[in-house]
Amino acid sequence: MKKAVVLLSGGMDSAVTLYIAKEEYDAHALIFDYGQRAGKEIASAKELAEKAGASCEVLEVSLPWGGSSLVDEGMKVPLAKEAQERGIPSTYVPARNIIFLSYAVSFAEAIGASAVFIGAHELDYSNYPDCRSEFFASYQKTIDLGTKTSSEGRKIEVVTPIINKTKKEIVEIGKELGVPFELTWSCYLEGQKPCMECESCAFREKAFTEAGLPDPLVKNAS
Repeated sequence: MKKAVVLLSGGMDSAVTLYIAKEEYDAHALIFDYGQRAGKEIASAKELAEKAGASCEVLEVSLPWGGSSLVDEGMKVPLAKEAQERGIPSTYVPARNIIFLSYAVSFAEAIGASAVFIGAHELDYSNYPDCRSEFFASYQKTIDLGTKTSSEGRKIEVVTPIINKTKKEIVEIGKELGVPFELTWSCYLEGQKPCMECESCAFREKAFTEAGLPDPLVKNAS
């Protein structure tokens, strides 16, 4: 079976992406510990990989310069309303997808994988510039020009299977594929239960509500 590297954060989007990938590929999950406040998402990602029958690598990446409220304790994670009023919110991690994709492509080339899956999407998201189709098209050209694999006539494809899906549609796809949403963690903060105030929690709540499904993470925490 052909191989794929799947960027797995522990959130619902990457979980659904993993389950999409494993339909056709031998999936290898790549999890990043980059000093994020919600360290709980790393444990969630590991559980998701195990449940999906995918191998996983946890990679520690240091971002000592901060620049994001997700990694800088001196910055406040904005409430959902605040984030939506200020363009690109402080939860944007500088060049994160460029960094993560570079590691993923290196991993893919080393193990002979033909695809890198990432759960980015353009709808219902925080205006992050590295979640747009144009960015991924550009990055694909970089891979095509800058890897040994490509120079030998083989291709590593960046696959964004939910790029044009709404959060509601992502939940519905996940339900169809049997994604264990109870294992995911979307909240930007660490805690026993989701804060229900950050932008990520707001998007998740809206998604499950519109899909007409209970969020098992919230249900189990109540």
